[in-house]
Amino acid sequence: MPKLADIRARSHWTDMLQGQPQHLAMAVLMSTGALSLLALPTAETTDTATYESLLWLDSTGWARLSIALALLHQGLVALVFRLQLHRNVMSRLFGARDMLVWGWMFLPLLAARPLTLLASGLTDPTQISRWEPAEFLLGLLLLVPALWTLHSVITRFTIRRALGGDHFRDEIAELPLVRRGAFRRVPNAMYTLAFLGLWAIALLTHSWNALVLALFHHGYIWVHMYCTESPDMGWIYPRQ
Repeated sequence: MPKLADIRARSHWTDMLQGQPQHLAMAVLMSTGALSLLALPTAETTDTATYESLLWLDSTGWARLSIALALLHQGLVALVFRLQLHRNVMSRLFGARDMLVWGWMFLPLLAARPLTLLASGLTDPTQISRWEPAEFLLGLLLLVPALWTLHSVITRFTIRRALGGDHFRDEIAELPLVRRGAFRRVPNAMYTLAFLGLWAIALLTHSWNALVLALFHHGYIWVHMYCTESPDMGWIYPRQ
């Protein structure tokens, strides 16, 4: 396994663009598609008791904000990961506090995904279907693997690794693969199972717009996986 210093010594600025044209194209296509699927407020809904708002935003407003913050989040992750992996920029700027600073940048935007989706769901007058009991039950069932994965990330994988610590520290990059908890059954549990929690929120709130957001967020995180994280892993773990 190469050291991070070795990667930085042989990489070029153009290597930071690897996968990013595809990332940009998919971001445009997926966000446009998600926005076109949202149920917009109508004169009928805004004039009835079914219309709701939260902090001055209706369901569509929260959905648009959720999509915008996701685009900002993954764009920021791609930028920071590449600058750190290839040029050690975060460590040069912040020294030993580099991962702490990155955590304060990363985690609020991550938390914004379920929170904005929930806000959109709670204010949405457009239901998914008339089968609310079935939706509620399915939502509860999807919460189980999502919460199990969250527990596994905290106790097994650790937050430092989830933040992309292998881009910052050789000792983190050299840690063995995690094969316990949710990762024992599903190697990429963070992307596969954790995002089921967003589907659960949509089903529990019976919200069409939240369902659209769950589809967008779950699909878009895989864009990050294939366009940003997978190429980075090719540099850090070339034999794996």
